[in-house]
Amino acid sequence: MTPYYMKVRKERIRKMLVVFKEMFPHPISELNYTTDFEFLVAVALSAQCTDKRVNIVTEKLFKKYPTINDYAEASLKAFEQDIFSTGFYRNKAKNVINAARMVRDIYHNELPKDINELQKIPGVGRKTANVILSNLYAIHSGIAIDTHAIRISRKFDLVDAPYSPASIERDLMEITPQEEWGNMNHYLVLYGRYNAPAHAKEVHDKLTEIYPKGSYKLVI
Repeated sequence: MTPYYMKVRKERIRKMLVVFKEMFPHPISELNYTTDFEFLVAVALSAQCTDKRVNIVTEKLFKKYPTINDYAEASLKAFEQDIFSTGFYRNKAKNVINAARMVRDIYHNELPKDINELQKIPGVGRKTANVILSNLYAIHSGIAIDTHAIRISRKFDLVDAPYSPASIERDLMEITPQEEWGNMNHYLVLYGRYNAPAHAKEVHDKLTEIYPKGSYKLVI
């Protein structure tokens, strides 16, 4: 990012954050959970699946598997059926069960609070690790990047090519105050989900007043 774009985008994100805080005064994950490991499970299941569907599935799942050991000792075939409707159920089931075994056997039933250690857990990539650290422990090691974050950050010209999750996270971290890293993913997700869905041809609101080109559907 050139010094010019850095300056312009820092000012744009400063104005956008003011509006985001008005729109979403209490930005939190919409996934339901009661324990730290349940949150990890919910985030894992949310890949390529809506939070609404995940919450429907976990309502029964969390009752059937109340402890980490229950997940670790679960039947793979039975667990696949338990989470079938979230999609990609085979990989998700394998990852959740193996994650439970690692958390139980290596981390003594506690999720590590380090982004590198978290990524050693099966199924936990950088995005999931950022989400877990930010939501559970208020540790902001980066900005979680998902499809909403990619689309909205591009829509408002906050990032440069190649528009990979890694490059978008880097660019957003450069222009966003660190104290807002934890909220930034929530803001982008909530705005993309409720205010500017991918199918919308035009959106006109306080954010697009800041960057009028953001009113129109992103053409990729």
